[in-house]
This record gives sequence, structure tokens and C-alpha cells, in this order.
Amino acid sequence: MRDFVIIRPVRPPARNGFSLVEMMVVLMVIGLLAAAAVLTLPGDERKLRDEAERFAARTLAARDEAIVGARPISVVVSEQGYYFERRSEGAWQPLPGRGFDLTPWDNATTVSAGRQRVVFDSLGLASGDAAVRLGRGDQALVVQIRRDGKVTLDAG
Repeated sequence: MRDFVIIRPVRPPARNGFSLVEMMVVLMVIGLLAAAAVLTLPGDERKLRDEAERFAARTLAARDEAIVGARPISVVVSEQGYYFERRSEGAWQPLPGRGFDLTPWDNATTVSAGRQRVVFDSLGLASGDAAVRLGRGDQALVVQIRRDGKVTLDAG
């Protein structure tokens, strides 16, 4: 009688877990994603610049509205926020339209302008020069409104 031997294919041993190379690749990808996330978070400087640019753009839009509508438009700035008004029937009335109503400053933004009113006439000229200094943390920007109607943003 013959003896038979059954030969089974040899399987490589099962791998449990990750290799060191795989783990290092995963950690590198996580590190890159975390760095990208931190770099895209807006800091104090970015938030302050956004707020100052928004205020300057709305002020320019109000000046343009004064020219197009041939009616005086004012911007009123205080430490709480700013808003726009139109001279109508002998009194100042809130300027209708999105973006012209009361806009409060962000909680972390400080304003050292006191309460100011600048009026743009039908030619787009301002009633006087004004400077609105916005601060946030150790950053500061100044929005300048000049008599000739120009609105600029300068480092404070």
C-alpha cells in the first residue's frame, strides 16, 4: 500500500496592523491637512481688513447713490456701528436697501471715531474730512473719507 501525502499550498502569514511606512504616510497627510486648515483660518488682521473694506465699499456705494439720486446721503459712524441716511422732506431718513441699514461692528473691533456724520452731496463731495480708526487686537486700520469724496484704507 502506498502512503499519500497531501500537500497544501503554503499561505503567507496573515498581516495584522499597519506597517511603519503606511503609518508615516498617514501622519504626513494629517499634518498637511492640519497645516492647510490653520493657514486658512482668518486671523485678527484678516477679519479687521474685511470689516474695514466692507465699511469703505458701503461708504463709496452711498456716495454713488448721492450722485445718481441727486440727493444728499450721510454716513453716521459711532462706536456701536454705522448706518446711512438720505435727506428727504427736510429730515434725515434711513436709506433703503440692503447694506445701508445699521451695521454693528464685530465684537472684537474697536472704533476710535466717536460719533461722526459725513454728508455726500449730489456731486459726491463730502461735507468734511473724516478718519475712522478700526482696531482689533494689536492691528489697526484707518478708513479716510476726504472732502473730494475719495475713500481710502490706510494702515493705522
